[in-house]
Amino acid sequence: MSSDKTSGGLPSPFRRKLLLGMAALPALTLLPRGAIAQALATDAVNTTKLAVTDSTVKVGILHSTTGTMAISETGSVQAEKLAIAQINEMGGVLGRKIEVIQEDGASDWPTFAEKARKLLVEDKVAAVFGCWTSASRKAVLPVFEQYNGMLYYPTFYEGLEQSKNVIYTGQEATQQILAGLDWVSKEKGAKSFFLIGSDYIWPRTSNKIARKHIEKNGQKVVGEEYFPLGHTQFNSVINKIKLTKPDVIYASVVGGSNVAFYKQLKAAGINLEKQTLMTISVTEDELLGIGGENIAGAYACMKYFQSLKNPNNEKFVAAFKKMWGGESVIGDVTQAGYLGPWLWKLTVEKAQSFDIDKIAVASEGIEFKEAPEGYVRVHANHHLWSKTRVGRARMDGQFDVVFETKDLIEPDPFPKGYQ
Repeated sequence: MSSDKTSGGLPSPFRRKLLLGMAALPALTLLPRGAIAQALATDAVNTTKLAVTDSTVKVGILHSTTGTMAISETGSVQAEKLAIAQINEMGGVLGRKIEVIQEDGASDWPTFAEKARKLLVEDKVAAVFGCWTSASRKAVLPVFEQYNGMLYYPTFYEGLEQSKNVIYTGQEATQQILAGLDWVSKEKGAKSFFLIGSDYIWPRTSNKIARKHIEKNGQKVVGEEYFPLGHTQFNSVINKIKLTKPDVIYASVVGGSNVAFYKQLKAAGINLEKQTLMTISVTEDELLGIGGENIAGAYACMKYFQSLKNPNNEKFVAAFKKMWGGESVIGDVTQAGYLGPWLWKLTVEKAQSFDIDKIAVASEGIEFKEAPEGYVRVHANHHLWSKTRVGRARMDGQFDVVFETKDLIEPDPFPKGYQ
């Protein structure tokens, strides 16, 4: 896979800090087979007083299971618990079963920060799988950096961030936005766009990048509107959309607001089989609440759809439905949530340690060949190499995949010309 070669790396201060941890990695490859058990004693694999015993290791799950974001984040909780159950069935991590401490961020950013502090300081968890919105991630990031925790963050996001203490298992903006805009411009001959999103950092920054790309291509933005999380009255902006007649409605509305937005679009007579709409935020999880009849024909750009046909995904979907019920659905962020525990397990085993500094160093180059989306690999910048896909919403709440990039796209959280 010559196209998948990593290039570039972390800024030098970040690199130097990580290499200090790498120097302490146990050289297990030099040990005779009989010495490995002794090398994996708890005092060897846990030198920083994390919640690790001879038989267990505690991790945290931190998502919103209440509030406007619960519609989106519940699937991530389910996927993370599935991955952890599967890992435990295989014997756990370094011979230790994973125990979960779950906290509810309650769709409230200060609450996320408070719960993150509890997990790291009081519970001393070895890793946290969590957050959805960029607002919640920004709220907890100083906590993870202060107390040196490791967060596996599953959501597609705006980029412009990189931390030793975060592994970003969703896509950054260039992987999702640029490829999607190029596709819709080519396939639909799009010349004009109306941008609409929820009012916080991810939609605003994503649309800033989208606007630059649109204008760079000689196209035009005919409108740009934002609404608070949980907003349910979209009639005024829908009237503006009808007046401006954009070739593409480009939507980054998140959470429960999507239900009202798409139902009101339909009620206003906007037929998404005829009016092109591309969303970068609606997955199968949100479709379950929106209803396929209200969004059929819309396009979504992300890296994963439940309908992907490959052996990894077929096994994953079957296992997910067995655990959470036949009516459950799996969206992009849910799948990216599933990646977190597996990538952490693989990294711990590579580092032969639960220590955060050693895991931060060992993450680069970690491959997960059984990922439901297909092969993924961790870049030096702690983001994943992945493909970008476009799906078209169906009446039954699933997507038909109509496009995917030929190769994995290298993550570039600080794209030149788009900052």
